[in-house]
Amino acid sequence: MIPYLLRRTAILIGSLVLAAVALFVLLRLLPGDPANALLPVGATAEQIEAARQALGTDTPLPTQFLTWLADVATLDLGQSLISTLPVGPEIAARLPVTVPLTLAAFVLAVLVAVPVGVFAAARADRWYGPVINAVAQFGIAVPAFWVGLLLITTFALRLQVLPAGGFPPDGWASPDLAIEALILPVVTVALVMSASLIRYVRAATLDVLDADYLRTARALGESPVEAFRRHGLRNASVPVIAVLAMELATTFLGAVVVESVFALPGLGGMLTKGISQHDYPVIQGVMLVSTATVLLVGFAGDVVQRLVDPRLRQRAAS
Repeated sequence: MIPYLLRRTAILIGSLVLAAVALFVLLRLLPGDPANALLPVGATAEQIEAARQALGTDTPLPTQFLTWLADVATLDLGQSLISTLPVGPEIAARLPVTVPLTLAAFVLAVLVAVPVGVFAAARADRWYGPVINAVAQFGIAVPAFWVGLLLITTFALRLQVLPAGGFPPDGWASPDLAIEALILPVVTVALVMSASLIRYVRAATLDVLDADYLRTARALGESPVEAFRRHGLRNASVPVIAVLAMELATTFLGAVVVESVFALPGLGGMLTKGISQHDYPVIQGVMLVSTATVLLVGFAGDVVQRLVDPRLRQRAAS
């Protein structure tokens, strides 16, 4: 297991470096000059050049990248070009909105998708098994922002039982208001995520239900439920763990998008504002944190998968 962890950690570090390079280069390919955001309309060429020198964008791209990478290595994500505030503390201040939204939506989606997916597989020969699969297939095609707008229209505008958006000014110091503000965003992300997760759980369960060892256990006198619990549940969970890791990363990215729909002061609003203002440090900081989160979740999913399935450990050892 130790050699695998070392190899996987090396891959993680290499992926982070490649992601940082891709992020830095792609941002520089976008149209627009961040120096223009600091100057009034009609600025002269000399003023634009002075602004570029102040921002450091007049130096070659390799020099800019190495400078930025050295700062990131010390956990310094730079300063906003517009507000001149440090990007790192600003991201940390917004995580108390994005992280609870992501985790709550993930837990809710798992609580819904796992039993529904297992039930759909166990009742695949009944009419409601294919119906559940069809509904899940439809849910995958529905955009998250559309689900959010539908929930706002229903529960905020018509029924007026939940707020349409926003977050308490004092944050989690008012926990009841904070939880109330996150209910609709959490349900939005969970509904979209659970649709795809149901199909993965259903497929993994069907593979196990058709396995020879499960039929043998039932032939020896065990009930279908007992046979699945003792022999099939662990085998069915192995592919689902990898899917859960991907879904958790997708939930984090989806939460960033949904935050804009519900006007939440999380990473989504920070990223949207940074893009509109060509604020490179803000965009780089938010995207780097998001990418690192996705890669770390994938790393954790791979490790848990090998802890659950001894066959993977034996294959790696051989």
